[in-house]
Amino acid sequence: MTEVDAAPGLRTLIVDDEPLAVERMQVICARLPELRVVGTASDGAAALRLIEALAPELVLLDLTMPEVDGLAVARKLARQPKRPAVIFVTAHEHFAVEAFDLDAVDYVLKPVAPERLRRAVDRALARRGSQGRPAEGTWLEELWVPHRAELLRIEVAQVSRIDAERDYVRLHVGDRSYLLLQTIAGLEARLDPAEFIRIHRSTILRRDCIRGLRHDGLGVWSIELEDGTTLRIGRTYLAKVKAMAGR
Repeated sequence: MTEVDAAPGLRTLIVDDEPLAVERMQVICARLPELRVVGTASDGAAALRLIEALAPELVLLDLTMPEVDGLAVARKLARQPKRPAVIFVTAHEHFAVEAFDLDAVDYVLKPVAPERLRRAVDRALARRGSQGRPAEGTWLEELWVPHRAELLRIEVAQVSRIDAERDYVRLHVGDRSYLLLQTIAGLEARLDPAEFIRIHRSTILRRDCIRGLRHDGLGVWSIELEDGTTLRIGRTYLAKVKAMAGR
């Protein structure tokens, strides 16, 4: 089923092999003015065809489908330079790590609560808004973070590592860390890529804190930091990290 018009809202494709699940998702989406459903698909192969034909900005993607499942769809999309945001919608918790390695915006468990989907959509909108990177020379130079009863000014040059924690990021500055209400994707878009590199869906590193790369076998790579810490590189980010090392 397809629907194409010029109405406002994030162009959204619903993908699920259960008709009742599709119907429920359509009802929830109809109550979110930020969304505009342009089509539905009942399997992964159909989803890929409709993504090519309709160019949705967001895909609400079920994981467990016959033949071409949701992870296979997301893997194919991850190789495309211009791809829609993906929110996985599933009854299974144990695929979350792999889903986020594919740079999913969010991972929503069934039965879907309208407010939970709204939060996921807010994340998609925040990521969409951060895609236009600043011009060279206008990268973020300082951050103001709440700490007890005050705001602290932190120079970006002092930050060695950034970890995602739900809707927050944790900034590591020397032997201290600070929480900031900010998505990791939104912050990444404002950081100078010559100084910082994202190595995982939940980790950004300052480049000069990296000592080296290590191949752990079976296509898995890790980064070793100057302090001896070892961090796994997400598959989605491996090519970029290797390019940094001239590989």
